[in-house]
Amino acid sequence: MDTVHLPQAVENFVAATNAHDPNALAAVFADGATVHDDGTAYTGESAIREWIQVHLINPKIVITPTSFAGDRLVASGDGEFPGGPLSFAFVFGIQDDQVTNLAITPV
Repeated sequence: MDTVHLPQAVENFVAATNAHDPNALAAVFADGATVHDDGTAYTGESAIREWIQVHLINPKIVITPTSFAGDRLVASGDGEFPGGPLSFAFVFGIQDDQVTNLAITPV
């Protein structure tokens, strides 16, 4: 498989997710960032930390990037949830190597 080249903030997000490290994941996000996932918006550090724990850490998600273009990462997500692995699109807003906005949808 070809290597997918990622911006630093996206690389940090993938690495922290795959390491199941909630503190490293939280550090990827800028102050006031928003995550849109499963029809819900999570804004600010407290809400994003809760989202990280429930949606990434508890199910032990592992992300395998398949492509990146513009601001959109397509990746396989696997973990302890029914029906996996599944493909997701992660659309990132990035400023100063931190994620300001993240929208996740199934592909």
